[in-house]
Amino acid sequence: MTTEINKGPLLGMRHVQVILIFLNITCLYIGRLNVGVSVVALTNSDSTNPNFTEYDWTLTQKSYILSSFFWGYIFTQFLGGYLCKRFGVKGVMFWGSLISGVASGLTPLFIHFGSWQGYCGIRVVMGLAQGLIFPCIHQHLARWSPPAERNRLGALSHTGIECGNVCAMFFSGMIAKSSLGWPGISYISAGVAFAWCAFWVFFAANNATESRFIGEAELHYIESSLKHNDDYHKTIIPIPWKAICTSAPFLALLVARCTETWGLSTLQAEIPSYMNGVLDMDMKSNTFFSALPFLAMWCMSYVYLVAADIILAGNHLSLTALRKTMNSLAFWIPCATLIGIGFLEKEQKNLAIVLMTISVGVNSGATIGSSLNTIDLSPNHASILMGIVNTAANMVPIVTPLVVGFIVQDEDNRSEWQIVFIIAAVLFFIGNSVYLILGSAVSQPWDAEDFLQSPQPELAIKPSPMEISFINKSNDSAQSLDR
Repeated sequence: MTTEINKGPLLGMRHVQVILIFLNITCLYIGRLNVGVSVVALTNSDSTNPNFTEYDWTLTQKSYILSSFFWGYIFTQFLGGYLCKRFGVKGVMFWGSLISGVASGLTPLFIHFGSWQGYCGIRVVMGLAQGLIFPCIHQHLARWSPPAERNRLGALSHTGIECGNVCAMFFSGMIAKSSLGWPGISYISAGVAFAWCAFWVFFAANNATESRFIGEAELHYIESSLKHNDDYHKTIIPIPWKAICTSAPFLALLVARCTETWGLSTLQAEIPSYMNGVLDMDMKSNTFFSALPFLAMWCMSYVYLVAADIILAGNHLSLTALRKTMNSLAFWIPCATLIGIGFLEKEQKNLAIVLMTISVGVNSGATIGSSLNTIDLSPNHASILMGIVNTAANMVPIVTPLVVGFIVQDEDNRSEWQIVFIIAAVLFFIGNSVYLILGSAVSQPWDAEDFLQSPQPELAIKPSPMEISFINKSNDSAQSLDR
């Protein structure tokens, strides 16, 4: 006989934390990605609101603006991982989000006085603030998510990426055409960030034991499943830097995330320019069709989530196999569609939109495929791993717009865009190949609290509960065949 576990209410505080993370990611991505539409509005006022100042910026200058956010973003990833382990997630995420919102609100002022250089400067500040946050998010998920629900809760929270993409692309264009003009994009982004900060202060907690709203049943369920106690939350576990940096599964994850970021950032930052130049679409159509791929990405993220739940619940695949399967779909399908986009003529704009929508939509599987893999490899050091991964991966968007700006000298030239899309496709293919060969979703030996105190730590990888179940099931089947 089995006893049903009391998990607390249907909507518990762990779910509230996930909702808060979802909304936080949405706010961050609105502030981060609305620059693609803003640059078009700032340099072509006739297609938006002609009552606001238009700037004559070159393609190179616009490329600097598109990449400038990441100049700051990469420098605070390690800092964010350290601060949230030292002082707790709640405070670090609040200040990072608040500063990001202030930077967004000050953007029109900096553009007015500093032109494109001022725009780059305030984007760097925004990047520095947001760089603190994603390592905290992964640490927060590790503290609040029972292992049986970690994949589901983590994937749900990360759908804020797709939601933020859609909002940044679609609503930014609408705001730019309204009476608010292009400054309204920054003001509304700031207001959304400030509203989130208020909810976070009231409902967030560093862990279940610190929450003032959590029920006893849910608290016991979370803490017992994580094997946490009061001392655990006050303990700072030494970081095994050498073991992390020489871990094959972690290095494979690093390669996968870097290559995925190149492909996706190419689409995120360049879609408005591509639609305007190659497909010759006006701003109204540009706004809708620029958002369409990311709307598909948002919808597909839930398809992947439901499919992953069904597969894991039925023990059809181990967690490692599931992650690699999802990642392969998310990487290799865009390989084909990106190359196809580059060889289409201007008259085939509808087909180009379809292929671009498929490419971006299918890529949402990378969240389950590899983005959450830091928590699998090391729940204790999830923020540190995310800091390393995000630092490396987000050096890529600094380079991507600059490479595009170097290759694409004429936005109307289809052959130049071909090169851009082929490069992204090749990197997608290479990144997933490495992940398939070396990647893993099992907890690594160096995640143990006493790893650094062990004279000769065991090198074998400890299987996860899901993989143990999968192995036992296979062994039972083999024994039945023997009999």
